[in-house]
Amino acid sequence: MQINPEQLKQLIEASLFVMAKTVSIKHLSESVLANFNVSRVKIKAAIDALQQDYQGRGVELVKVAGGYRFQSIETLSPYLQRLWQEKAPRYSRATLETLAVIAYRQPVTRGDIEFVRGVAVGSHIIKSLSDRHWIKIVGHKEVPGRPALYATTNEFLAYFGLDTIADLPALSDAESLAALFSGVTRPETDIDAPESAPKTTEESTNE
Repeated sequence: MQINPEQLKQLIEASLFVMAKTVSIKHLSESVLANFNVSRVKIKAAIDALQQDYQGRGVELVKVAGGYRFQSIETLSPYLQRLWQEKAPRYSRATLETLAVIAYRQPVTRGDIEFVRGVAVGSHIIKSLSDRHWIKIVGHKEVPGRPALYATTNEFLAYFGLDTIADLPALSDAESLAALFSGVTRPETDIDAPESAPKTTEESTNE
């Protein structure tokens, strides 16, 4: 079946709104556009056109986690938060530091994380990040005990508005690192608390 450029834009636009999540060109090609004679190059061109159409509006079409989604522009976030009754999940400093080590040094074992942070990592921290689908086991290290290797997921990229891991801010850029986690609320007692000397007991996440 044939589809003209305007119809293609309309169908892609409607699909992204209906899906309400990150959608790849491959997925569009194999689902709503499966019956049409349209190449992925034309799909990408239609998406580029849509991105231009939404310039200067309250909603933008962005590329994250290898796909595309509609989202509100960042400057409106403080006002739109009032639309939700539930508060955002609260994560402790320990949880976010563990996530950062995994993101920047993946794939890593639990022992690798503990070496970097200088403290033991509680099993509940790993479980919390796994339950959020921000990390996953991608293999096992070929050492005695074959510990699990952890890496971030597409859900992690989508949540933090990243297209690939290469988009993570430089480790030397403190402001960028703070911005990366700006969408996550942490307990005040856990944000600025100084780290104690390395210890063997597991940390509490205050979740």
